[in-house]
Amino acid sequence: MKRLIVLAVALAALGLFLAGCGEEKAGEKVLKVGTMSPLTGPYAADGNDIRQGAEIAVEVFKEAGGIEGFTNIEVIPQDTACDPKQAVAAANKLINDQVSAVVGAYCSSSTIPSSETLAEENIIMLTPASTSPKVTERGLPYMFRTCGRDDHQAPAAVKFMKEVEDVKTIFIVDDKTTYSQGLAEGVATAAKAVGIEVLEHDHVNQGDKDYSAVLTKVKSANPDLFYISLQNSATGALMVIQAKRMGIDAILMGQDAVYHPQLMEIAKSDSEGMYCTFGAIDKDAPKYKEFLSKYKEKTGNEPGAYSAYAFDSATAYLMAVKEAGTSDPAKVREALLKIDFTGASKQVKYQENGDSGSNYTVYKITDGKFVPYWNSLTGEKY
Repeated sequence: MKRLIVLAVALAALGLFLAGCGEEKAGEKVLKVGTMSPLTGPYAADGNDIRQGAEIAVEVFKEAGGIEGFTNIEVIPQDTACDPKQAVAAANKLINDQVSAVVGAYCSSSTIPSSETLAEENIIMLTPASTSPKVTERGLPYMFRTCGRDDHQAPAAVKFMKEVEDVKTIFIVDDKTTYSQGLAEGVATAAKAVGIEVLEHDHVNQGDKDYSAVLTKVKSANPDLFYISLQNSATGALMVIQAKRMGIDAILMGQDAVYHPQLMEIAKSDSEGMYCTFGAIDKDAPKYKEFLSKYKEKTGNEPGAYSAYAFDSATAYLMAVKEAGTSDPAKVREALLKIDFTGASKQVKYQENGDSGSNYTVYKITDGKFVPYWNSLTGEKY
């Protein structure tokens, strides 16, 4: 009998404890924002740049007083490793964590499947880095993109080849990923349209370390320009080093995944004179300088290629929630489509399909730094 009484008291106490917890949680209203990016593996540099950019945007909002109606804003990062299956698993984890939006992912091959998982729960996704046209062409109402598109990047690169460098022949290599191969195919199509001969469009595999087989073909073909479309700057740097050692003297050009300080850190002098396309960011603009100061203060590092885009993606979402007065996805989407603000990366204004426009710059590596070289909109050198 005593044991039954003790058990009853214990259960009653547990019930009161749980009720107390429920009341405490009910009094809190935390806005949860997830991030999805490769935090480990060969793409971790870009992935952590994205995470940090989103975290700093949240810090800035909290320091400014937060958002009325929410007691806190929390960032929950998930690692996709640029793997489609892991990205879907990451999306499901964030759904279980009850996030209302996600900043990510990095690789288009991760963003596309994970966005479909998030769409089932009406969770807003804003990618700062996935440039495949397919990202915003599937009719997903809650899919937004802050960076540019490959079907704008490819023609910009080819226009530069033709009008600035007077390129007659090119050799293209990609690593078969959704993003890299799609962009490479876009470059090949645009090149042919303006009379540039594509000597060959070859492929390597993700994770390859030895590129001698394909580089032997490049040297034999002797193109005016060697276009490198790989998923990250580390592999791009490795290919550049090996190309130089093999004596390939073609103009080297990469894209926005190869554009990262890590490229110069690894390839060093071998990367000098190389071109890369990336979204136009005015690093002398006041908004960028404010972001740069905050980023250095919080991380101790220089921003990476997609840090500013991630910062603007998270900022746009938080602004929309504040304007809507709620995290209800339909109302936040409506607010996002009305937003027009000067961000750290660009002027951010989303279109009905979720895109925010493209303006690509060709950067040239000079003295170990990316220096703006040519503006695709004006067709003029800086």
